[in-house]
Amino acid sequence: MSLAAYDVLVQLAETEERRMRMTELADAVLLSRSGVTRLVDRLERAGLVGRERADRDGRGVVAVLTQQGMDRLRAAAGTHLSGVAKHFASTFDSDELDLFGRACERLMHDAQVPEQSSADR
Repeated sequence: MSLAAYDVLVQLAETEERRMRMTELADAVLLSRSGVTRLVDRLERAGLVGRERADRDGRGVVAVLTQQGMDRLRAAAGTHLSGVAKHFASTFDSDELDLFGRACERLMHDAQVPEQSSADR
């Protein structure tokens, strides 16, 4: 499974109802809308994802993680996490990992806080 496909499945699995609008999914996995559409097409053919009309307006499309997709994600997670541990985490000592974790938390926080314009400062 490609890293992009794994990322799509993870993003869907982390939502409350295992579903996400295609536009939101594209933003979450950092792919273009056409790129995520092609990837979801492949995942849909494999039975890992389905598509439905958006409930609210009927105009949008949501990607939905299937049970087969969830099972495949669980199977892939072990390989993915062991690769992260082997090729990334094992190269740092605990102090470096702690510092990296704090830096990631700061980046996440800064991304969630709306940027102030110079007039607001």
